[in-house]
Amino acid sequence: MPDPRAVKLADILVNYSVSVQPGDWVLISANVDAMPVTEEVVRAVAKAGGRPTINLRSGDLEAAWAQTADEEQLAWTSPADELIANQVDVRIVLLAPGNTRTLSGMDSARQRLYNNARNKFLQTIIERTARGEHRWVGANVPCQALAQEADMSLREYEDFVYGATFADQDDPIQCWLDLHAEQQRIIDWLAGKSEIAVRGPNVDLTLSVAGRTWINSDGKRNMPSGEIFTGPVEDSANGWVRYSYPAISHGREVSDIELRFADGKVVDAKAGKNEEYLISQLDTDAGSRYLGEFAIGTNYGIQRFTKSILFDEKIGGTFHMAVGTGYPETGSKNVSHIHWDMICDMRDDSEISADGEVFYRNGKFLV
Repeated sequence: MPDPRAVKLADILVNYSVSVQPGDWVLISANVDAMPVTEEVVRAVAKAGGRPTINLRSGDLEAAWAQTADEEQLAWTSPADELIANQVDVRIVLLAPGNTRTLSGMDSARQRLYNNARNKFLQTIIERTARGEHRWVGANVPCQALAQEADMSLREYEDFVYGATFADQDDPIQCWLDLHAEQQRIIDWLAGKSEIAVRGPNVDLTLSVAGRTWINSDGKRNMPSGEIFTGPVEDSANGWVRYSYPAISHGREVSDIELRFADGKVVDAKAGKNEEYLISQLDTDAGSRYLGEFAIGTNYGIQRFTKSILFDEKIGGTFHMAVGTGYPETGSKNVSHIHWDMICDMRDDSEISADGEVFYRNGKFLV
């Protein structure tokens, strides 16, 4: 008998996050270790009248290709990926890796080739999403590897995941609607504001959001969610930030990251661990040293770092920024093969102001 919380999570993803409609082409992309939840998602899609294509992924198979292929092969993109990017109505991604470090030993230059090929149609997906032609959601499924990364037992991690997604509540969808309303109140206050200043022990940064739109991230794309975000004006960021938490990318953990910005661009970058990889990613293309996102985490039900960006960027009391491509619906014009979120704690002697008015202090909103 399935865990009733897994059934509820599937219902949230299919009927709330992406709202599958009869006739929708639905891509369900899942790690093999996500099977229990994947089965429930397939059932929910069928009941909603969707038409699923199921893509089961294995880290071992992915590594076999990435480590063996020559450079020309690594740069190749399957024609199926182009078809999916341009035509799939709904994408549901269920993450449950067998090993979170599968590609961590890969040469950084080869990994960049591999990543670029996998992200070739990222901009197509982003633009279709902004136009309302594509709906997607990503979710972590409890598994041993993610539990170990989070320093939890599997049972503890199950409780953590189902609690953060409200799948342990009587009416999970109403919980997400309540969160939406609270976040919308803050977004309404921010509407029309131009300059954001972020100050604290780990940051001294200004950036412009003039003419940009704040987005209410309420579980429609990430599950769990709980953030408000926008796309900064591309040439506006000035100052520095030292990220409190490690940034994880394709199995690489980059810690003690410090970035310095001038006229929007990262002009200096250093890290205590895997600095070479950090620099290689920042040098991916013309847009990878500019910001695509500025966001504030609002999910106060998530209070511990788990080394999974899907949860960690939502931690209540933090803000995060992403170097690389931005979301067109925010007004962002930055385009890149990467979108890499990095998180900074704001719960101690820190504040964020908009047009000179402090609206966030020590991890709490004041408006």
